[in-house]
Amino acid sequence: MSVNVSEASSASPLFSPISLGKMELANRIVMAPQTRVRAGASGIPNDLMADYYRQRASVGLIISEGTYPDHASQGWVGAPGIATDEQAAGWRKVTEAVHAEGGRFFLQIMHAGRANHPDINGGRRILAPSAIAIDAKTFTPQGEQPFALPEAMTTAEIRAAVEDHVTAARRAVDAGADGVEIHSANGYLNHQFLAPGANQRTDEYGGSPQNRARFVVEVVSAVAQAVGPERVGLRISPEIAFSDVFETDRNDVLATYGTLVDQLRPLGLAYLSVLHAEPAGELVQELRQRFDGTFIVNNGFAGQTTREDALHLIEDGHADAVVVGRALIANPDLVERWQNGHPENEPRPELFYVPGAEGYTDYPFLQAA
Repeated sequence: MSVNVSEASSASPLFSPISLGKMELANRIVMAPQTRVRAGASGIPNDLMADYYRQRASVGLIISEGTYPDHASQGWVGAPGIATDEQAAGWRKVTEAVHAEGGRFFLQIMHAGRANHPDINGGRRILAPSAIAIDAKTFTPQGEQPFALPEAMTTAEIRAAVEDHVTAARRAVDAGADGVEIHSANGYLNHQFLAPGANQRTDEYGGSPQNRARFVVEVVSAVAQAVGPERVGLRISPEIAFSDVFETDRNDVLATYGTLVDQLRPLGLAYLSVLHAEPAGELVQELRQRFDGTFIVNNGFAGQTTREDALHLIEDGHADAVVVGRALIANPDLVERWQNGHPENEPRPELFYVPGAEGYTDYPFLQAA
């Protein structure tokens, strides 16, 4: 793929350092959290995963793939966990490999909620804000099956889920992660609480925008208190209809996410990351102003983020850093390629979710001059 280097020089602010919490990142390219299912049945990060993340350590910040905080919350076959000491030891291999290359690493904590099936999580219960199933199928070890009907969480189970996030965050930091990202996007548990279609509760966790934001506020606040707010980022995806989480009323969306960021603003979090098809649009930019902290954007499923996309978002002042997904899957040395206008490898989507090194750690680096 050819690149017009004249559009921006290597001196672009995209390639300049930025402070994140108490850290300084080498550049403003952030590796997106992307499920790659290489952890096997044990959910223990392995040497192959350590190599994968090490290869991409030149980005300003790596966000890990979604990692389940307890076994019942696992939503993908082959996903890694942070629920046991053995899994934490596996993540230590990853963080040490990334740090050895000078990289920075946040572990993303992801509770699947209703986006789950007993054949995935070892026959455990499926919990969600409300007993509403996703009208779709998911991949299990026994093949594609309909998503399970979840049980509505009790108040005690909600509090336990908050504590599971805290325990996972402590394990991640103890394993060498520079911080954690709380996944509250893409149709998983935290997003389910935010969205009125998935959350039809009548208690203090449902109904009004403030009540629907309550769970995420409690999770982020508790994790920030446990490991320090400068080690905590939050990912949201307002209006992204993923796994039947529909948010079609713009006024309700703004009320819900507005109260969320208003309540979290005083904490001094490391960053807010927003996945949206229009990152420069009115909704996203209002959330940025209300958050008033380091702001990261991702244009997500609208298409692969290109060098030009990233340059414009930073140079036009729409974000402090840009999350990049598929281009980083295919180009472990993407920073060098983008900074100097080199051609890029093309991703191989058919190998995104299969075991082994092919399509994972075998994408070529630039040849030495």
